[in-house]
Amino acid sequence: MYTGVVSFEWDPNKAAANVRKLKNTYDFSKGRRGRVVAEPPPEPGKVRITIRLDEDLVDYFGAIADRSGGKVGYQTLINSALREYVEGKTPKWEDTLRRVIREEMSRNNAA
Repeated sequence: MYTGVVSFEWDPNKAAANVRKLKNTYDFSKGRRGRVVAEPPPEPGKVRITIRLDEDLVDYFGAIADRSGGKVGYQTLINSALREYVEGKTPKWEDTLRRVIREEMSRNNAA
């Protein structure tokens, strides 16, 4: 039965021998740091940024992306939500409040 615990003993002498063996096997003298594969060209109109978001928001959009089966990524969903907000496509809270009040009033009048 697997308990999730793996036991092994680390021997620094064996580790050092393995490092020496690797150094003798591979020649990194002409190696360079950085990407192995060239960075893909940027998409027109897109800008790469670093942004910190609340974990629950990333989880929310990540879950929607997972449900799409890989058809859309979470970053695309976040971009779409921001665009809808900026372009005023999202309902204004006042409009939503008015709609809810009208619905409640019509239910109370019908009862």
